[in-house]
Amino acid sequence: MARCYCRWRNVLICVCTPCICLVLLFFYVAVMLSMSMNSTTPAGTVVWESGPQSAHFVAPGIFSSNNNFPPVPKTFWELHLHRDAFWNHLQLAVDHHFNPILHPDNMKTGSDNTTFYESLLRQSFALVTDLDTTKRNLDKLPEQIQEFVSHMEMRDYPTLIQPDGVCGAGAKDEKEPPLLVLAIKTTELNFKNRQAIRQTWGHAGWVTGEGRNRSRGEQDGGYVRRVFLLGKESPEELGVDLSELLEIENKHYGDILQWDFKDTFFNLTLKDVLFWKWFSRFCGQTRFVFKGDDDVFVNTPKMITYLQDQLKKPNADETMKDFMVGDVIGAAIPNRVNDSKYFIPDSFYKGLYPTYAGGGGVVYSGLLTKRLHNMSKRVHLFPIDDVYVGMCMIRLDAHPVHHPAFLTFDFPDKEEEEELCSYHRILLVHKRSPYQIVKLWTHIKNTETQCWDVPLRNEDKREKKPKL
Repeated sequence: MARCYCRWRNVLICVCTPCICLVLLFFYVAVMLSMSMNSTTPAGTVVWESGPQSAHFVAPGIFSSNNNFPPVPKTFWELHLHRDAFWNHLQLAVDHHFNPILHPDNMKTGSDNTTFYESLLRQSFALVTDLDTTKRNLDKLPEQIQEFVSHMEMRDYPTLIQPDGVCGAGAKDEKEPPLLVLAIKTTELNFKNRQAIRQTWGHAGWVTGEGRNRSRGEQDGGYVRRVFLLGKESPEELGVDLSELLEIENKHYGDILQWDFKDTFFNLTLKDVLFWKWFSRFCGQTRFVFKGDDDVFVNTPKMITYLQDQLKKPNADETMKDFMVGDVIGAAIPNRVNDSKYFIPDSFYKGLYPTYAGGGGVVYSGLLTKRLHNMSKRVHLFPIDDVYVGMCMIRLDAHPVHHPAFLTFDFPDKEEEEELCSYHRILLVHKRSPYQIVKLWTHIKNTETQCWDVPLRNEDKREKKPKL
């Protein structure tokens, strides 16, 4: 009898124990669900750390009372950080539309549909500017910012002058697709700058590279196109109408691309956006773009060799879609000095700027140019052109590469500049007058033999050369 009792007890334990555990599990789950439903914390939260470009998703419950987790600042949870700044508020609505967590079904919406993007930008602009608080804040902005806001929706401007060539001025008998197009921002008045560039580093046609062993016949080169980017000067403000002279200039050189918008500092961004559109239409096979100002000196032969080297690297076809190189600036703070031309008040934009390459001169691939064109359709215009490029880049998940041979703030010391081969070791230096550009080009040619194979500048390892 005792054995029978023990046997039945063992059977009951084996059967009941899992049932009891299952009941307890259901009870625990029910309690947790109830607590979760009553909690004020959403199921998942998208948070912004320093502006709309830094999104993070925070899973529920990980920041509970458990002391194992560090405290989190209150702003970390703020979904609409910097929403009181005009540009941030505008762009936030557009970025939310394409956020893969907030709107997973919208990632493919629109694709390359320009009309869709234009509509989305207009809707967000109308939504924000109709708010009473926004109207009051806009009235307090500096005059040049207000002027920018008044036309920042517009991107469709008539073309007044176009280059003779399909993709700018170049050789008529090119035997292969252009390696590089030089897109140079200038103004109607800066004729001397354009002439100096045409006669020196901006030569269109075949350009021989620098830096190969000539005794072995190792020498690179590539076809170069040239185009100058202009807006329209006001004849009333200038006191003279230069339109006819510009037409004559283009008839002679065939390298002018001018649109009918007011050529101001804050409209330099328009030159980028409209150039990307023009490039995507007319320069389909061009491998690289140099975009820079008309007061820089470029070592074009060295640039040709450098770009040819990039194309020979492993997986170049894949890396070219993100390729951008220049003088990279990271975590820059907006200029808050009222009398600076770069002044951006915090009522217009808050947060740090994204990483960007200095606008004095930067090189990027033709593939990236087309991607920037498509991305710009969903990013509101910003008054600082190189910052705007950075805003488009970060939304492409692409990052510019810093190279010490891009001296957008000149040589760091006079001693380095005076070295015999210093200008053979750079790709770009800013700023130089037309006279200095011609003089430097002559120096490059005269010292070509002595400095033929010197390496590009490196900030950490700089070889000392004889002084001029």
